[in-house]
Amino acid sequence: MKAKVDAPFVPLNIAVLTVSDTRTLETDTSGQVFVDRLSEAGHQLAARVLLKDDLYKIRAQVAHWIAEDQVQVVLITGGTGFTGRDSTPEAVGCLLDKHVDGFGELFRHISLADIGTSTVQSRALAGLANGTLVCCLPGSTNAVRTGWNGILAEQLDSRHRPCNFVAHLKQAAACPTRG
Repeated sequence: MKAKVDAPFVPLNIAVLTVSDTRTLETDTSGQVFVDRLSEAGHQLAARVLLKDDLYKIRAQVAHWIAEDQVQVVLITGGTGFTGRDSTPEAVGCLLDKHVDGFGELFRHISLADIGTSTVQSRALAGLANGTLVCCLPGSTNAVRTGWNGILAEQLDSRHRPCNFVAHLKQAAACPTRG
């Protein structure tokens, strides 16, 4: 890991979406890990939503956040597997202006130590759309921890060198937490 330089920390406005047919906000441990980690890092929770795995509802919610001036990052957990109901990559992929191919590759590389060859079934992905970073991770709490600790904590930190995503994101004023 590269050392952080003397650059100012830029808090980001981050929306969290959990895709699940079975969880509620009270039982959503994966989404809660995102909320806890982004808050601990000094970022702002812009919104938190839980949706059933429905391609068009997911796409509509993410498109709404991409269009909002305040939301700079969208973190999604769930719906990335291979079951008939898993549709997050299909819902999100067409919204992206640029795909961050290395995100899924790096996530699977990091996950290999924890889950072995089962990592090949992860369809984690990320991309940029309208100055918004959109990241899709599997629905397990451990996958969210792995993605945050191994990739997102540094890439969402303006002080991380040699590069991070903050400079590529739309500028936004701090916004209050909302649902």
